[in-house]
Amino acid sequence: MTAHPVDEKLPALKMATSGLQHVAAMYAGVVAPPLIVGTAVGLTGTDLTFLTGACLFTAGLATFLQTLGIWKIGARLPFVNGVTFAGVAPMTAVVASAHDKSDALPVIFGAVIVAGLLGFLAAPAFCKAVRFFPPVVTGTVITLIGVSLLPVAFGWAQGPDPAASDYGSPTQLTLAAITLLLVLLLRRFTRGFVKQIAVLLGLIAGTLVAIPFGLTDFRPVADADVIGFPTPFHFGVPQFHLAAILSLCVVMVVSMTESTADMLALGEIVERPADERTIAAGLRADTLGSALSPLFNGFMCSAFAQNIGLVAMTRIRSRFVVATGGGFLVLMGLCPVAASLIAVVPRPVLGGAGVVLFGSVAASGIQTLVRAGLEKDNNVLIVAVSLAVGIIPITAPHFYHAFPQTARIVLDSGISTGCVAAVLLNLVFNHLGRGGRDAQDVTHPMEAGEEIARTRTAPHQAPVPAQDRATP
Repeated sequence: MTAHPVDEKLPALKMATSGLQHVAAMYAGVVAPPLIVGTAVGLTGTDLTFLTGACLFTAGLATFLQTLGIWKIGARLPFVNGVTFAGVAPMTAVVASAHDKSDALPVIFGAVIVAGLLGFLAAPAFCKAVRFFPPVVTGTVITLIGVSLLPVAFGWAQGPDPAASDYGSPTQLTLAAITLLLVLLLRRFTRGFVKQIAVLLGLIAGTLVAIPFGLTDFRPVADADVIGFPTPFHFGVPQFHLAAILSLCVVMVVSMTESTADMLALGEIVERPADERTIAAGLRADTLGSALSPLFNGFMCSAFAQNIGLVAMTRIRSRFVVATGGGFLVLMGLCPVAASLIAVVPRPVLGGAGVVLFGSVAASGIQTLVRAGLEKDNNVLIVAVSLAVGIIPITAPHFYHAFPQTARIVLDSGISTGCVAAVLLNLVFNHLGRGGRDAQDVTHPMEAGEEIARTRTAPHQAPVPAQDRATP
């Protein structure tokens, strides 16, 4: 009996090259979160390299869980796992609220462990509750993730040190613009594998351009070991703070919702539809991988949607190809020199590439919202208010200054507050009472009133009362 393409084992060379392509497609996404959080904490170049390597290592382990599976854990689909962007804003909020920055990472690790274990226990029930997280909710949250991260890219574009005299100088901003332009040109005029790794190539080219300006520092590579291991609890024993746990639990719900949508999409692409059992197993892999990740100094793990696009484009559906990519991630995590390469990249170069990277996340959320039924005024209001609530910490960072410090860990995360708002508003407008049945189709959230509508109606045609209009 012929094996399903998902279970097919390809020749070694094709397996290796295809696996490397998956790593290339996700590499920038994996290293960005530890770079953002590590910079916020104020880690040295050596520790930043260590944190990046740890996240590569744990991403590989999580990918093994998802593709190969054990017991009832793992979707056994070509599903790549890595550090989720959704946790970046809440984690930086934890860093900002910490009196001693050295305690920030242990607090984050403790919160991720608890959120992962709770998510693992909730996985079977979550499959049944996924109807409360429709595209109108997930699209809003994914959009907020991208919008929340864009200021990070803008900060990088100005330089590494806000106190430096050249911070935000024309040289720094020009370097960021050149990198952005290079990425766009590669995406526009290349095809296949080169197009998939446009961000990575843009980072390399931007770093080379920065050398004549003296903005590239190769010391992290020189100081890194060739072989190393992400020593457990390198940054301290995990600490468990309630506010941080609540914030990361919200992120876990967002992550599980996004992973569910990704599994459904991937199941259709590989022609092995993801049923409830498959989704539950996939969520167990996500959450268990997240719970184990902090033991090796990594962050919360989730599916990487860009790799789903790669599967669709290449039509290589073997889960063993992705597992091979997971093996490369583990090897990179065990090789500090490889992990240190990202520390060489100048901040403006990262900023230019970050505009594309983080903007793509926001665009992905908008794509989801397009499928969310925004012709209904209920959904328009849900998106409008949730986005407004989520953008508050970005546009008005001191908005919640009068609240207790523990509450601000949640409130200062636009992703957390926006997600809570979207879920609650969706329940009120689309589930409670007759909300779902009474939703009206509109072309604008501020629909014309009855009197205005009557003046627009032809003389021979009586206006249709709102309660008598058919709801699709």
